[in-house]
Amino acid sequence: MNYGQIFADAVASIKAEGRYRVFQDIARKRGGFPIATHYGKDGPRDIVVWCSNDYLGMGQNEKVLAAMHEALERVGAGSGGTRNISGTNHYHVLLEEELADLHGKDGALLFTSGYVSNDATLSTLVNLMPGTVVFSDAMNHASMIHGIRNARADKRIYRHADVDHLRALLREAGKDVPKVIATESVYSMDGDIAPLADICDLADEYNAMTYVDEVHAVGMYGPHGGGITERDGVADRVDIIQGTLAKAFGTMGGYITGSADLIDAIRSYAPGFIFTTSLSPVLVAGTLASVRHLKSSSLEREQQQERVAALKRRFVDTNLPVMQSDTHILPLIVGDPVDCQAVSDELLNEFGMYVQPINYPTVPRGTERLRFTPGPLHTDRMMDELVDALNVVWERRNLKRAA
Repeated sequence: MNYGQIFADAVASIKAEGRYRVFQDIARKRGGFPIATHYGKDGPRDIVVWCSNDYLGMGQNEKVLAAMHEALERVGAGSGGTRNISGTNHYHVLLEEELADLHGKDGALLFTSGYVSNDATLSTLVNLMPGTVVFSDAMNHASMIHGIRNARADKRIYRHADVDHLRALLREAGKDVPKVIATESVYSMDGDIAPLADICDLADEYNAMTYVDEVHAVGMYGPHGGGITERDGVADRVDIIQGTLAKAFGTMGGYITGSADLIDAIRSYAPGFIFTTSLSPVLVAGTLASVRHLKSSSLEREQQQERVAALKRRFVDTNLPVMQSDTHILPLIVGDPVDCQAVSDELLNEFGMYVQPINYPTVPRGTERLRFTPGPLHTDRMMDELVDALNVVWERRNLKRAA
């Protein structure tokens, strides 16, 4: 058995399809967001990052950095253990209280990432309720799908954001079996928003629990950054709101919020929570400062939304094929994995502009794209230079434009 050949063949297969992933070696510059140093084959040089999930630049915020420096001096680097064995630092307790308050829930629970919080919570939730049927949006994130699979749940996949299809599936299941409707609020690759109020109405009608992943919305929407559930006034109707600390809040980690009993049950049964070292108090302290700041300041959200609108206008005016979106995510459709990688490479190598190609399996084949996430500090000049570069590359490669 040639084990090495097995792995080499697997990688060669991905390369043949044009979807081999290349990790760009960059170092973000403190105080220079969205500028970073790219370490390429010709040596280091400055670039403009257009695809960061640090949507509001809070990873560079002075309040956040100061809180992390203070925590490092006060308690040291690591947490020292799992949450059960010496790893519950006071910063963890304070942040969980802050997140529960953000979403109007009784309690919150921190995880090491948003992926883990989805996987651990959904799998544990289903195992605590034998016979549960999970109704999952067809476009849900891999972490949600993995959690549902790990639970070996009886699942029904409804067409993306299709309330009528969801209703039909709920009707088939009946009202007497335990049910969980799992959806995201903002879908990160298309930038569209789930019809949360309609989903809550169906949950009420068919006696189902609701689970909403707000990863790409927390910090971004609502008067206090509580996400789409806050913006649309349905947070009190959602049983579990899940979020991340690694995007708008600018640090790292994931969490869930919900009733006191639910949080206690997940805390007590979820292996993904119980058997892992807790987040570094330094990260948690920075996150605490970020959450508190964004609960009281709308400036970053307003600036970011203005910048998104400004870049979208430029894309539309030059017939670049931007997907219609009501959120901060602007995908340009390329439609071919080889072209998508080539456009990304040319933008980076020739123009010093970094946007990562998004290929299958993250998005369906034939919808390969460049996903832009303009932030508060992307300037008009940066945008003009980006659009000029895109037009050069689009013409050179004879790519399709918007009708």
